[in-house]
Amino acid sequence: MLTARNIVKNYGSLPVVRGVSLSISSGEVVSIVGASGAGKSTLLHILGTLDKADSGEILLGEQRVDLLPARKQAAFRNRNIGFVFQFHHLLPEFTALENVSIPGWIAGRKKKETVEKATELLTALGLNQRLHHKPQQLSGGEQQRVAVARALINTPAIVLADEPTGNLDSANARELHQLFTDLRDRFNQAFLIVTHNDELAKLSDRVLVMRDGLIVQG
Repeated sequence: MLTARNIVKNYGSLPVVRGVSLSISSGEVVSIVGASGAGKSTLLHILGTLDKADSGEILLGEQRVDLLPARKQAAFRNRNIGFVFQFHHLLPEFTALENVSIPGWIAGRKKKETVEKATELLTALGLNQRLHHKPQQLSGGEQQRVAVARALINTPAIVLADEPTGNLDSANARELHQLFTDLRDRFNQAFLIVTHNDELAKLSDRVLVMRDGLIVQG
């Protein structure tokens, strides 16, 4: 479902990703682990078209997403790729329901249908009593669940998560990783998760180990 071939990225003379190839199937939960500076987050951002590789190919389904012009790439990303980051990036002036709905509205979906789906997602994530709370009124774990719902609003083929448990305590971290598995079972979406937490990575279907810009295991 997601295929990357020979991804290379340098920052000046510093090689960060050195010819990485990987593939992820629909409904698969995959974690990437490795030391800081291994190239994990850079690779994830390239796969999500948030950053541009120096060379290589990225396919989502049959679409070569790395070849799309910037505007079409942004529209494709909005509809087909969900993102969850360590820092939730919720808009503080909007409620949980509005934060989740915004990507759907950007995609041109009908307002009522988007709100209904956002409500369904937040309810499924145990936040039905927090729909109209703003981020500062939510706990860290609740904010991250809102971010997960936002990532799912456009029914993406894959969700990319960059250190999603980095700001959570161990109980909330385990709960979030279990949530990814539950969501995969319910919606058959793929998840690619960059994490420093080896224990939590083991909850995934497959673990890839990165070292010095290369996948060395998995």
